[in-house]
Amino acid sequence: MSTHTGGYYLPEPSHWPIVGSLAMLCGALGATLLIHGVTGGGWLLTAGGGALAVMLFGWFGRVIHESQSGYHNRQVDISFRWGMGWFIFSEVMFFAAFFGALFYGRAIAVPDLAGGDEARLLWPGYTGGWPTAGPGLEAAFTPMAPWGIPALNTLLLLSSGVTVTWAHWGLKRGRRGQLNLGLALTVALGLAFLGFQSYEYLHAYRDLGLTLGAGIYGATFFMLTGFHGLHVTIGSLMLMVILGRGLAGHFRPERHFAFEAVSWYWHFVDVVWLLLFFFVYWL
Repeated sequence: MSTHTGGYYLPEPSHWPIVGSLAMLCGALGATLLIHGVTGGGWLLTAGGGALAVMLFGWFGRVIHESQSGYHNRQVDISFRWGMGWFIFSEVMFFAAFFGALFYGRAIAVPDLAGGDEARLLWPGYTGGWPTAGPGLEAAFTPMAPWGIPALNTLLLLSSGVTVTWAHWGLKRGRRGQLNLGLALTVALGLAFLGFQSYEYLHAYRDLGLTLGAGIYGATFFMLTGFHGLHVTIGSLMLMVILGRGLAGHFRPERHFAFEAVSWYWHFVDVVWLLLFFFVYWL
């Protein structure tokens, strides 16, 4: 493998960014049409998702080839670290917005709507409290209990944080067997989490009456847990790619930022779930 140490590596012009932009545009339009029952929306959404998958495969493959060819020197490595750090920060702000909506609805909006003379005139008999669908809504639901699938999923994600760290230790010590086994276990735990969350959603809709139509509680519950599940899905796919690269012998003990970036992301997903378990399920 050749190593390019001088200057900053500038990649050649690529068609993948415009492909990704068009894929996301098709996906967004397809989802909108599908929600409104317009014919062809599902096909457009599927086409957008497929084009996005092709883009990710092609673009990531190109970056992996550049890395293996030695084009990514220390300066490029530093820029990657800053980029991943800012990306995770943007994800922190993303979830902070939804947690802020939960706290505002629970601690400010619901008590205000339940108290005072005007509130009693508008919604007589509404006492507030949490969980609630909100005043004027007839949605009857049972909140999701923390000690069941949520607790099991917490154990699964905490265990996956341990296994990915164990894999990292193996990589730094040159133990490829430990690296690959740790990654495989992490992927398996992530997929198990997604399986249990899918069953939890089915149980919520079928048995608890807990749906997106269940007012402020249903909306915040599914927005927070649903977007977290999406991040677990993305993280699991990233881990699969890293596992494939590990099996191909791509990483070295002294140079493996791709692995570190994915592990940072996975630990972020773990931390978000702990906050979700405490504020959404437990309190």
